[in-house]
Amino acid sequence: MTQRIPVAILGATGTVGQKLIRLLDQHPWFEIAALTASDASAGRRYGDVVRWRETTPLPDRAAGLEILSSRTPLGHPLAFSALDTQAAADVEPLWAAAGSLVVTNASPFRLEPDVPLVIPEVNADHLGLLPTQRARRGWTGGIVANPNCTTTGLALVLAPLHRRFGVDRLFVSTMQAISGAGWPGVASLDIVGNVVPYIANEEEKVERETRKLLGAFADGAIAEAPAIVSAHTNRVPVIDGHTETVSVGFKTPATPEQVAETLAAWRPDPVIAALPSTPAQPVLVDPRPDRPQPRLDLEAGRGMSVTVGRIRPCPLLQIRLVLLSHNTVRGAAGATIQNAELLVAAGVVSR
Repeated sequence: MTQRIPVAILGATGTVGQKLIRLLDQHPWFEIAALTASDASAGRRYGDVVRWRETTPLPDRAAGLEILSSRTPLGHPLAFSALDTQAAADVEPLWAAAGSLVVTNASPFRLEPDVPLVIPEVNADHLGLLPTQRARRGWTGGIVANPNCTTTGLALVLAPLHRRFGVDRLFVSTMQAISGAGWPGVASLDIVGNVVPYIANEEEKVERETRKLLGAFADGAIAEAPAIVSAHTNRVPVIDGHTETVSVGFKTPATPEQVAETLAAWRPDPVIAALPSTPAQPVLVDPRPDRPQPRLDLEAGRGMSVTVGRIRPCPLLQIRLVLLSHNTVRGAAGATIQNAELLVAAGVVSR
């Protein structure tokens, strides 16, 4: 690509917005052209407003940009949304109606029947919903969502297994990092030395989004996978990295060896594999008995690979395993960027 595509970041001062800025710095396809935030921050330099939380320095170009109001669409071909839930519900349709493809990390539209909920390696064909969305809503742009950070790691592991064995039912219990709550996150007196066994709306998101992601696209609509999904979600005192313990039953019997082989051999379609953010191996299988661990395995595939371990028989269902995913990269900012790359590769956004 000889000329990078100008993009806007909506909600640029928050945790995911900052991660987007870091990951987009020197991106081969995209160039940050605009940063937006609340009206209270509009008109000020980004570097003067943001409380930068990334471990790498704030890029000079981003620091010097003037913050604009999120409520004023700017006509960029791509807008990366890191808005909170209520702001996203109000603002994203304005940008879509004005012609921007909004790739969003926010939740308001994920389960709308005409909105693609996409992980490129899993269900790139769900982009076929966009013509229906545009016709129904009268937009010249559109909205494409990535899943909840917990659902993302789970769906990446389930997808190749579902294709080979057919997922019938599953139980998942999560140990979710505090960064998943955004900034300022969970109060220290609530989480240090503690486990909080409740994350608002999280279990419902995991259960419903998983079925949509594993569903089939046909005749302009998504037929959700009929799998039964039961989720327990917990917040734990880990900074980054969602760990999930999963028991799954299949329509076709599977052994631990077959599951490990299927996951280790899985590779995405060549078009997806060529996207700049796609890892060489979406799912890594670690045979060591005490892996994966957030401290040791979080950055696999530049934070875009999911690590799976402890694949063994389950006395209640068929197979149980442990997975780890990077919640702010694969589960948030990195996922949003990869979906934008898919839109370019699919010709939805012009190079």
